[in-house]
Amino acid sequence: MTEFEHVQVVTTTDSAESATLLARSAVEGRLAACAQVFGPLCSIYWWEGKVDTAQEWRVVFKTTAAAYPDLESHIKAGHGYEVPEVVMLPITAGNPAYLEWISAETSVRA
Repeated sequence: MTEFEHVQVVTTTDSAESATLLARSAVEGRLAACAQVFGPLCSIYWWEGKVDTAQEWRVVFKTTAAAYPDLESHIKAGHGYEVPEVVMLPITAGNPAYLEWISAETSVRA
């Protein structure tokens, strides 16, 4: 098990629509308690041997470390990129009530 219980997971997509779809489907599936969509933003990156530039939208998911593997699979399955960004960042501290809410909203429901 990890040394932290709560995480943020970040990805970027090529459109507001695809970002919103990933965010909504993850929250509806209880893989994340919340997802925020930011954009557009400008990304500059190496791809296929050259520097490229693209307009993207960023999605930040709030979830638990235990839910991360399923959320990662969900993002990869619903993503249009060949190599999507999926990065997990530990939440090492936070408002206890907020962190409890994340746990409650991502727990398995009967």
